[in-house]
Amino acid sequence: MTPSPQLPRFRVLMIAPTSFFSDYGGHIRILEESYTLQELGQEIAIVTYYKGSDMPDLDIRRTPPLPYHTDYEVGSSRHKLAFDVYLAAKSLLEGLRFRPDVIHGHMHEGALIGGVLARVLRVPLVFDFQGSLTGEMVDHHFLDPNGRVYALAHRLEKFISGRLPDAVLTSSLQAGEFLRKQFDVPQAQIYPLPDCANTSRFDPLKFTPEAKLQLRRHLGIPDDHLIVAYLGLLTDYQGIPHLIETAVRCQQTGEAIHFLVMGYPDVDHYRAMAENRGVGGIMTFTGKVEYRDAPYYLSLGDIAVTPKMSQTEGSGKMLNYMALGQPIVAYDSPVHREYLADLGVYVPMGDVAGFATAVIQLAHQPDKRRDLGQKLRQRAIEEYSWQRAGKQIVDLYNDLTRK
Repeated sequence: MTPSPQLPRFRVLMIAPTSFFSDYGGHIRILEESYTLQELGQEIAIVTYYKGSDMPDLDIRRTPPLPYHTDYEVGSSRHKLAFDVYLAAKSLLEGLRFRPDVIHGHMHEGALIGGVLARVLRVPLVFDFQGSLTGEMVDHHFLDPNGRVYALAHRLEKFISGRLPDAVLTSSLQAGEFLRKQFDVPQAQIYPLPDCANTSRFDPLKFTPEAKLQLRRHLGIPDDHLIVAYLGLLTDYQGIPHLIETAVRCQQTGEAIHFLVMGYPDVDHYRAMAENRGVGGIMTFTGKVEYRDAPYYLSLGDIAVTPKMSQTEGSGKMLNYMALGQPIVAYDSPVHREYLADLGVYVPMGDVAGFATAVIQLAHQPDKRRDLGQKLRQRAIEEYSWQRAGKQIVDLYNDLTRK
């Protein structure tokens, strides 16, 4: 794609405190932002951990591995502190080499490292906020919300969010309100940039009935079963135990419904949980699905589900569901309503019985499924375009570098 001639060009150092690229959550946002910005003529370099998949046409600069620990957990981990020290050193080295016009820090660690580096290089910092630091640590049971350390972590989060960045990109409008109310971030520094959908990659018309039937049979899913699909991290706070209990209730009522659960980690743990609850036969756990294969696998879904429990994190997986024209059953949260508007099938947060009832009712309403799916795809096309989002980011870079 030829860059738009009216857009300025910037050298952007992205700091990604994670094992980029991996097939889940915020990695998709980093990936799509990077590709879109490059298509708009920006020069992007990404500093990240030593693990992760190299992606075509991206300049990824990795830290060396720790000498004493060659693996680490998804999410909060004590080993992450050491990895971030390495990331800080690598970011300084690459910043001096690359000489960016803008530093774009993803997540709080990226903003903290980027904030220091931005002052050294005298360039602006953009903080790409993807959820509360303390909230995530509590969700991962890494932090006790009633403990003494929580207060310290909360103050650190307030410092990172409110003092370091020149601008904060939020993955939802609700996240912006959260930052303003909880961490006193000035409204003028908050720029809502919801996650977007790659509607050409996640296009239901790309997959023929024959191809979908072949994949269904490869996965051992009966031809006559409706498929409820989930793609994302397998963790408790993402609602996987609730999804298993939903399967239990569907089986108890004799529904011809199969649950296709795609993602990682702890696949064996949740597969065993499903077996212990007697629903191993109607739940397929694929494990990790590469991003390049995600549209094909996800296209099997007749209903998509988002049982995520967090009130502040984005939920970008829903945009892929929307792009594929799938109706969505979701726990009722401000973030989910922002994406789905009045087109979601909402259930009160944590109401497993209600979640199962919503799935079962939708399974018996093919016309409603079709209507919701068509409207959701159209909403994804009109409201959540990466091309439009990329131009907003470049405009922000331009404003910040002119100050």
